[in-house]
Amino acid sequence: MKALLSFICILFMLSACGGSSSTAGAIQNKKAQWISDALSLIKQSHYPRIKAVSWWHENFDEARLRLDSSPDSQNIFRKLISSPFFKSDPAFVNNKLIPPEKGVYFAAFPDFGGEESLVSQKRIHDFETLVNKKITWAYFSDNWLDNLSFPYDEVNIIHKAGRVPFIRMMARSDFEEAGGDPVYSMQAIINGTFDRQLKAWAQEARGLDYPLLVEFGTEANGNWFPWNGEHNGAGIKNQYGDPSLADGPERFRDAYRHIIDLFKSQGVNNITWFFHIDAHSEPDIAWNSIENYYPGDDYIDWLGVSVYGPQLPEEDFETFAEVLDGIYPQLSALSDKPIAVLEFAVTELP
Repeated sequence: MKALLSFICILFMLSACGGSSSTAGAIQNKKAQWISDALSLIKQSHYPRIKAVSWWHENFDEARLRLDSSPDSQNIFRKLISSPFFKSDPAFVNNKLIPPEKGVYFAAFPDFGGEESLVSQKRIHDFETLVNKKITWAYFSDNWLDNLSFPYDEVNIIHKAGRVPFIRMMARSDFEEAGGDPVYSMQAIINGTFDRQLKAWAQEARGLDYPLLVEFGTEANGNWFPWNGEHNGAGIKNQYGDPSLADGPERFRDAYRHIIDLFKSQGVNNITWFFHIDAHSEPDIAWNSIENYYPGDDYIDWLGVSVYGPQLPEEDFETFAEVLDGIYPQLSALSDKPIAVLEFAVTELP
């Protein structure tokens, strides 16, 4: 019933937008239809707390997430994103990103490679040419690996391109997705093991004369990343912190708080901090709920969520609304901070 209601809602809104066979009503390509539904719902303020959207433009394995995966997908995205509702120019107050007065920001991960850090002005330019619109920010990963240091070169490239750098602090020493990280555990961060490197990172950020957007622990509620609670104590409650809270998420929360507190101690005031979760918690269990990871309103400026349709052709099809409807009420209840769809995409489907 829920899926049926979402579908009826989408049809109604597309009709209200004046959807025609060329934009919505008779789209044959499933990816193009998914894109059309997503952008139309956002434009119609079906999710009024959403103030930014960021497309994940990348192909990997059998996933074809790039917008030029088909002419239909590229054309419908280009047509809908051309609306002035989707903003390219950011607004800051006291070096903090604020929501636009009307509309939402449009941003992207513009295919910075499989390690998500091959930042170049050409890749930004190529993506913007593809969609015929500027992006607000360019999103990339700062993989700590064996060198936890400020990604100055990547940040400088994005800034020189006239876009806002958005840094994903990825506490991983390798790219394995099979458990906790042997180096950058949440407890090690809490214990101050990496304070020297993090202070140097903070000082480099403070020395810039422009603002940054930063998140720590992308998709914290997903066990594909080592900072997820499953790999840091899971649902056990008696080995760390508050005995009424699950240790795994509590350690993530406190690690994030530790980083932000450290940055504040270094006088950093040009970072907007994001809390980024996935629309689907894995494992889907009570202790892994998003509220258990949240550092709190005193630490976080924006909430963020990843919303994907099928990334591989054999996966079950879910519309944008079906995915987002499951998590949007939880995000809205978590805080009154603005919400960004930090990643959204879908593969080409037969």
